[in-house]
Amino acid sequence: MEEIKDLDVIKELLETKQYTRLRQKLSDINIADIAILIEELGREELLKIFRILPKSIAADVFSYLEVDNQQYIITSLSDKEAANIIDNLMADDATDLLEEMPANMVKRMLSHASAETRRDINHLLRYPDSSAGSIMTVEYVDLKETMTVEDAIQRIRQIGVDSETINICYVLDPKRTLVGTVALRYLLISPPDAIIGDIMHENVIYLHTLMDQEEVARQFQKYDFSSMPVVDNEGRLVGIVTVDDVVDILQEEATEDIEKMAAIVPSDRPYMKTGVFETWKKRIPWLLLLMISATFTGSIITSFETALSAVPMLTVFIPMLMSTSGNAGGQVSATVIRGISSGEISYRDVFKIIWKELRVALACGITLAAAYFVKLLLFDKSGFDVALVICLTLIAEVSIAKVIGCTLPLLAKRVGIDPAVMASPFISTVLDALSLMIYFTIATHILHLG
Repeated sequence: MEEIKDLDVIKELLETKQYTRLRQKLSDINIADIAILIEELGREELLKIFRILPKSIAADVFSYLEVDNQQYIITSLSDKEAANIIDNLMADDATDLLEEMPANMVKRMLSHASAETRRDINHLLRYPDSSAGSIMTVEYVDLKETMTVEDAIQRIRQIGVDSETINICYVLDPKRTLVGTVALRYLLISPPDAIIGDIMHENVIYLHTLMDQEEVARQFQKYDFSSMPVVDNEGRLVGIVTVDDVVDILQEEATEDIEKMAAIVPSDRPYMKTGVFETWKKRIPWLLLLMISATFTGSIITSFETALSAVPMLTVFIPMLMSTSGNAGGQVSATVIRGISSGEISYRDVFKIIWKELRVALACGITLAAAYFVKLLLFDKSGFDVALVICLTLIAEVSIAKVIGCTLPLLAKRVGIDPAVMASPFISTVLDALSLMIYFTIATHILHLG
């Protein structure tokens, strides 16, 4: 309700051209909330309000806006105004923005930016996408081993305002090799003449520039840090990753996994901002593949046409059996994929997982078979032989479904394929064919069908 009230006030002040009051009103609102509020307005109003914002907070608000709105603002501003925004953004945020813009626009932006900004952005652009180097920021506080605490605090005062964080300072030797860290609170309680090399923490946990961003997120989860240093092959400090970057990584990776698990080619654009044609392109490849692979199911049914004509009742149970096997496989695949993603499960655990899932599968299969056996004999009045076929099929297909559901994601990870691809749609298609083969094979032997 408070946001709606603020938005109404902003609209009223904008319409009545009370720009001084509007500027004051915006100054009293949190920068993240300002970004949310002004994105509710039209493009023209968004640009007008952005020009009204105090320069001290404009760049911070800009970093919270959606990429489309960032690009609109940058292309609408003069070169000098745009360069000022780029200069005041954290280097990693500026790099993310420029990566989404046309090459000619990037060239224009960088030509008007400061030499320091150009150096930082070019430094980040050289690293592979989704690596620690590509998401790190180069704004951090670095100290020398030989500094005193008093010198260190003076340096923090000088460069801290432009740093991503000052809670942790990084200690470097003359070759810029990372040798330790020191927390701001230790600086504040240490004697002014204490030497940094004597009070620093030497056992530093760090990231490598080429480390995948998923592994970066796992390291943050493991050590519960708010920031972590990033070093190159020589151990030299080149940047830091902060927890706000990790939150973005987790959201991005979760979205990508969900899309892959739903048999959709991942998109880097929000759903509401993705056009119909682009959405079609993301969905149709997997739909075509799954449709073609599903034709094997029809071929299996055709090959057992004699059995179906001899006992037509067998046809009634096909949807239930196919659905059950798909659900059983989908359950375990989702669990294993999540375990792989969180680092809990690896390929070396494959036999432990198979053994566990086999026991779970037998328990589930027997329970389902017993429940359906009662239903078939008491309510459907089916014969004992048909009930036996259905129940044995349930036990067999659930067992196979569980084993396939847990092994395919692990095998995919082993050969370098994203395990999320082996989720419900793909596994269900494979299991549909297998469940029918199991069903008709058991039926043929027990019912003596030729």
